[in-house]
Amino acid sequence: MSSSAPAPVDLIEPPSAPKNGLDRYFKISERGSSVSREIRGGFATFFAMAYIIVLNPIILGSAKDMYGHQLDNGQLVTATALTAAFTTLLMGVIGNVPIALAAGLGVNTVVALQLAPRMSWPDAMGMVVLAGFVVMLLVATGLRERVMNAVPLGLRKGIAIGIGLFIMLIGLVDSGFVSRIPDAAHTTVPLQLGSDGHLNGWPVLVFVLGVLLTLALIVRKVPGAILISIVVMTLVAVFIDAVANVPSWGLTTPKWPGNPVEMPDFGLVGQVSLFGGFDKVGMLTGILFVFTVLLSCFFDAMGTIMGVSDEAKLTDKDGQMPGMNKVLFIDGIAVAAGGASSSSATTCFVESTAGVGEGARTGFANVITGGLFAVALFLTPIATMVPSQAATPALLAVGFLILSGSIGAIDWSDYTIAIPAFVTMLMMPFTYSITNGIGMGFISFTLLRVAAGRARSVPVAMYIVAGVFAFYYLMPALGLT
Repeated sequence: MSSSAPAPVDLIEPPSAPKNGLDRYFKISERGSSVSREIRGGFATFFAMAYIIVLNPIILGSAKDMYGHQLDNGQLVTATALTAAFTTLLMGVIGNVPIALAAGLGVNTVVALQLAPRMSWPDAMGMVVLAGFVVMLLVATGLRERVMNAVPLGLRKGIAIGIGLFIMLIGLVDSGFVSRIPDAAHTTVPLQLGSDGHLNGWPVLVFVLGVLLTLALIVRKVPGAILISIVVMTLVAVFIDAVANVPSWGLTTPKWPGNPVEMPDFGLVGQVSLFGGFDKVGMLTGILFVFTVLLSCFFDAMGTIMGVSDEAKLTDKDGQMPGMNKVLFIDGIAVAAGGASSSSATTCFVESTAGVGEGARTGFANVITGGLFAVALFLTPIATMVPSQAATPALLAVGFLILSGSIGAIDWSDYTIAIPAFVTMLMMPFTYSITNGIGMGFISFTLLRVAAGRARSVPVAMYIVAGVFAFYYLMPALGLT
């Protein structure tokens, strides 16, 4: 997902002969970089995206599956850090690009709020693994271009914006800044400010101050702004809890652990059922769930890879990056690995631009970033002391950055694109479902193009997908659910 990053500076030096085997393997000198710059870049990327170690467990750990089971927070921290370390190292060593990976914000909300409530956690993670397999298959068979070309750019940007708005709503709800009005109130208004229509309590104050601090750091282009805000507000929360004896912080109480270092708990790794979810929700719904995860991961990765590689000056004169398919295949492995570890789908992070801004140009920066994630495996007690009020300001910041980078790319003068994009971005937060946003966007795009006499401009793949979604929505009326 997006985060703050310093404006990249042109640090590339003229290529020189490799100095040693490490230099030769990663092409450090060839790309005009140096070992020291790669190390600095690796640290910068880690500090820009390490917030995911805290946020991913909060999002997944706050949800229940159909049996009422919740994932253990400590085990989620281990799974998140482990998968980020493995996939980031893999991308660095094999892909040789400075693009780090971790559990994707947006996809984890699909898993937590759409998949898990209708099946078991192993079933939900199995669908993530299947989505990873499909990504790898699409890349291996050369179908990537067809899939990319089937969805218009404006609609893809609408999907990104919708996910950004959805993430922001999740942040507001999880922090307690807004809350659901109980059914006993007998009102059609679904949400209210705070818990009673007003902002009350120390936890909400921590959230508000965290939002202000995060945005201020982003405006000043401070590297690692999100992580800095989380650390500072966690310390503030620890102090407030010790002095004011706050009755409840929600999921996590900010108390300093007696032992900040402990062995990681790998209890969630491998807890996967590949096809169990289809027995719970049916074949069609299961396929749509896998498709939703696939679409989010696939397009997000494409945009991130091209954006980071362009800033790192790794693209050719046509804007293409050599070895793109290899990088995309590793991203597919990462999606499957995230499901296999129960940390949700893992994908490329645009926070990697923080490392590029520090001079990173090769996969050696990823070796540093991945190594730092491996160290984080042993710091679970520290990660699990972070209250949601200190971490969720990051969701608002990430949502804003997604919107700011996508909304201008939509052609608002072409209503056959603008309206479907608008429908997509609104339906995701308003229906609390990414699947609904994508489905309604695809259907409206197809119908509007036909109505405008531009039926031939709609790719065959879009007709097929829109038809599948339409049938999915008609299933209750047809008595098929």
